[in-house]
Amino acid sequence: MTYAPAASAAARESARFWDRIADRYSRKPVPDEAIYQRKLAITRDYLSPDMDVLEIGCGTGSTAIAHAPHVRHVHGVDVSPRMVQIADAKARAAGIANASFEAASLDQFPAGDGSRDAVLALSLLHLIDDWQGAVAKIAAMLKPGGLFVSNTGCLADRMAWFKLVVPIGRLVGLMPLIRVFSQRDLERCLVANGFDIEYRWRPDDGTAVFLVARKRAA
Repeated sequence: MTYAPAASAAARESARFWDRIADRYSRKPVPDEAIYQRKLAITRDYLSPDMDVLEIGCGTGSTAIAHAPHVRHVHGVDVSPRMVQIADAKARAAGIANASFEAASLDQFPAGDGSRDAVLALSLLHLIDDWQGAVAKIAAMLKPGGLFVSNTGCLADRMAWFKLVVPIGRLVGLMPLIRVFSQRDLERCLVANGFDIEYRWRPDDGTAVFLVARKRAA
């Protein structure tokens, strides 16, 4: 595990929130195991043994560890050092040698290197202050033809009122930063940043949208 201090004020705030709940979070079961397993299976259909994969917002590492046997290497990063400690321990306990973890925020990564075969951002974009900038940076990280797999809470479609609740929740320490935008907003941002959307799924017509997008060749 490596650790670099979170760069922005928003990232530092997020790190404090997720550090505080990390141990409790790690003990919680997946809300819907069938949906989670289907997302893993869909993602694996796009992976191959020669891929280097980056998972941003890896949490306690469960998804990175699940995908590790199907790729060359998976590197998980999370803004919360405690989440990363748990992920690192889980990978060692499982005997996973091709997964590494780092405590860092997305704004600490160099953009434009075009070195990644795939980037995963699961339950993350709506938790980033500048989520459109995050999409642009992810696009710059990917090789032409690289994959971006995301699962995003698009709250504006069914819970637009939630943006009135978030400031109160953050003030009392019960919520992290949450951005409220729609699936249409997200898909337009992806297309504007050079992606073609190859797969979309909204389980049970809820707020979370699962997308697989491919970076267009230059």
